[in-house]
Amino acid sequence: MSTNYLEPEFTQKVPDGDNMTRSVCTRCGFIDYQNPKIVVGSVAVFEGRVLLCKRAIEPRKGYWTLPAGFMELKETLEEAAMREAREEACAELEIDRLLATYSVPHISQVQIMFRARLANPLKIAAGPESEEVGLFTWSDIPWTDLAFPSVYWALKQYDQSKNLADFAPFTNPVDGL
Repeated sequence: MSTNYLEPEFTQKVPDGDNMTRSVCTRCGFIDYQNPKIVVGSVAVFEGRVLLCKRAIEPRKGYWTLPAGFMELKETLEEAAMREAREEACAELEIDRLLATYSVPHISQVQIMFRARLANPLKIAAGPESEEVGLFTWSDIPWTDLAFPSVYWALKQYDQSKNLADFAPFTNPVDGL
């Protein structure tokens, strides 16, 4: 079977009307835009205890995190947060409100965290990306074994807002909290 299809050949250049260097196909002019990844997650609680997942995958395997992950095509932010909780902890969530948005430019991510209630606390279990899951009181959170700075930020910002019905969503902390 023969085709006339030619593999694209990319070069790095600033396309007309743009101001950034991009990968551009020398054959057809297609511009391969590279954009940040969106990570969505939640601080899910039940009776004052926070749902955490011990990572079974890299990066940071063996460290604790909030249920979170990359958003899929054709999902809302809320759907992504609920799906990630189901995948990582067999958890069903009731989304309360937006907690925070974090810019993580060194890894080209935007992270969006929600405040949520755990709807099925007796049925949580480790999914394929988690070694174990648990509900932690504030004093039992494994603070020194958290996987990412944004997990720490979200937990601290949740604590600041947990009794507030209305607040402006948080962003990257200036002081590192």
